[in-house]
Amino acid sequence: MAQTIFLVEDEPTIAGTIAQYLRQWGYVVMTVHDFTKVDAEITAGAPDLVLMDIRLPFFNGFHWLELLRQQSKVPVMFLTSVSDDMNLVMAMNMGADDFLTKPIELPVLLAKIQGLLRRTYEYQQADGRYTVGNFELAALDNRVTRLPQNDAPAQTVDLTPTETRILRMLFAAPGTVIGREAIIRKLWENDAFIDQNTLAVTMTRLRQKCAAIGLDAAIQTVRGAGFRLAVTADA
Repeated sequence: MAQTIFLVEDEPTIAGTIAQYLRQWGYVVMTVHDFTKVDAEITAGAPDLVLMDIRLPFFNGFHWLELLRQQSKVPVMFLTSVSDDMNLVMAMNMGADDFLTKPIELPVLLAKIQGLLRRTYEYQQADGRYTVGNFELAALDNRVTRLPQNDAPAQTVDLTPTETRILRMLFAAPGTVIGREAIIRKLWENDAFIDQNTLAVTMTRLRQKCAAIGLDAAIQTVRGAGFRLAVTADA
């Protein structure tokens, strides 16, 4: 069955060009009819991926992403003509999964979409449950849990698909250093389109989330090499 992409872009020429190109590659493409109800239209459309411009009529893309993340983990890629680091940091911290700067090169967009869809939905074909120390990662559910201990109840943190993929690599090989380039290749399939800054922002966001259950201290940075999960992971 063809995968569905919901395109949130107010410039008709750009929207038409992207939609036509993606349809040629077999995707179903939906577009916005009412820019005051973007979140409702995305929810009703139940897409596999959202492409969203940052600068939109009425409310910007950050506003719609915030509302969307309250009810959905659908992968979101931002499209923007602004290429400064602040927009990248804000997008990733709010739960975006990727970022592409205009003018858009359609083959690059396609490669990013294919990679994002693969890393989001490939979990449906795998078990994806790992336990290290007091923590359990359930990749199918995009959740990491601190297991109950003594009188303390279990504590769970919800993850984005990108964050889950990173933790899955770390949980699968506790104590082993996973190189930055290896993580980038696994996440985005082709590191030519993603830089180290994006990974750094994603790791910062992941640690901030994991701090709620005490897992952040177990995610260690190995200078000049990459990241590893402490073998005991019993912070």
